[in-house]
Amino acid sequence: MEWRCRGITWNGGVPGLRWQGGKVSALAYGQPLAFRAVGVRRCPGARGNPCPLTAAVPGRATGGRCAECARLDRAHSVAADTVADDPQPYRVYLAWFGPGMTKVGITAEARGEARLLEQGAVAFSWLGRGPLMAARRTEEVLRQALGVPDRVAYERKRAARHVLPPVADRAREVEELYRRARRVGGWTETLEPLEFAPRDHAGAFRLDGLPPLAGTVTELTDGGTVTGRLLAAAGPDLHLLAPDGRCLALDTRLMGGWALHKAGAEEGFTVPVTAAAPASDPDEQGELF
Repeated sequence: MEWRCRGITWNGGVPGLRWQGGKVSALAYGQPLAFRAVGVRRCPGARGNPCPLTAAVPGRATGGRCAECARLDRAHSVAADTVADDPQPYRVYLAWFGPGMTKVGITAEARGEARLLEQGAVAFSWLGRGPLMAARRTEEVLRQALGVPDRVAYERKRAARHVLPPVADRAREVEELYRRARRVGGWTETLEPLEFAPRDHAGAFRLDGLPPLAGTVTELTDGGTVTGRLLAAAGPDLHLLAPDGRCLALDTRLMGGWALHKAGAEEGFTVPVTAAAPASDPDEQGELF
């Protein structure tokens, strides 16, 4: 049987790797990982539909889909603002990824904290709840009024996880953003405000005590191996202690579409790695293992 990866999942607040066919392999912190990418990376399809062409996709593409499947996925995406008639309630959240790195976003209320875990938000608070379009309007109004971006680059998120301030400082920055958001007029007329209640994911991600980040995997390659011990996981990223002692980050979006085979720990870490970017200035905005 060919094990073709579909990336990470955070069901129940626990990381796991998804596979073609729906199986999930739970990931446990401290466990060894050792696998080899084999063959050609193939598009996994979109929205539960297999790619009709099983098209080859570039190794460095974090989307991991061919152009046609990427368009299909985006055509049904709330995040891309292409869905306007979803009747379920939504929540607006304030997310914190590191000092000076905050954003405003929305997620379906039924998903709970899953969206925050998937993005790698270290701390967050809900701000309000209501219909999709009211949540979308509030999101855009607050982005402009508060001067926060609609997304934070993953490179900045990864670097910040290794030099986190104390939990109280994280909560304080989220609270300040919450207070500023509540002072912005108008949005509470169409959205129900929610009380400030800071939540922290450092424990779920196992971020405490991470060694300095030495590098990030740029792509998997045919025959390339990844071996090491899982130290932490946040958003799509796995933070691994490689056999040579380096702490390396692997974006599991790069794994999507690859057939992965079990490897031996002695085979080492042979996929391409780039040196880690420094942390940003605080003032800037399973069976195979």
